[in-house]
Amino acid sequence: MSTGDLLNIDPLELKFPFELRKQISCSLQLSNKTDNHVAFKVKTTNPKKYCVRPNTGIVLPRSTCEVIVTMQAQKEAPADMQCKDKFLLQSVKAPDGVTAKDITAEMFNREAGNVVEECKLRVVYVFSHQQTSPSQEGSELVPRGSISDNSEFVMAARTFMDQLDTQDKSPEAKALITKLTDEKNKAIQQNNKLRQELELLKRESSKSGGNLSFMFVALIGLIGLIMGYIMKRS
Repeated sequence: MSTGDLLNIDPLELKFPFELRKQISCSLQLSNKTDNHVAFKVKTTNPKKYCVRPNTGIVLPRSTCEVIVTMQAQKEAPADMQCKDKFLLQSVKAPDGVTAKDITAEMFNREAGNVVEECKLRVVYVFSHQQTSPSQEGSELVPRGSISDNSEFVMAARTFMDQLDTQDKSPEAKALITKLTDEKNKAIQQNNKLRQELELLKRESSKSGGNLSFMFVALIGLIGLIMGYIMKRS
């Protein structure tokens, strides 16, 4: 906070949470310490980049005025992420009853004998850890894993299972393998039985010249399910 004879100005740094292609605003609080009307004027070294509302005005006695500074959307950020823009806030006593429309440039002319207070403000870019730095914008995030990595994992798993067949197994591993083998054999037997029934239905259907029955279609679907189950277990 700047403490002058006329105004308290807070803050002294205009902090903008910088984001590319986004318009950003911050505010200034001007507090009149006197019993007089105080006129103010805001200047900047880069007027095309900023919009100040109001850029001139009157702060009533013992009251506060808010000034909004808006930075236009930027297409690129400085290489060193440092902003060299500056603002200058001038303030001067004004006659009672004066309004913002009555403010003139002559009121801030020191050569005319006016007592003008000045306060310099600097611009600071603020970055949060969630924001992407300009150097990273447009880049793709590539996951560490890839298809080739997954293929290597599958091959390693198959090699491990092959080794398991030739090595001594723990009781738990033996029991699991025995159970899976039994299930596989039962599924194969059921599949063979269904195939035989299917052939029988085909022959009967060809003799009668009729269409395939609902049972025949159901058997085909069931065989497909069993074959898929066998492939998964293999």
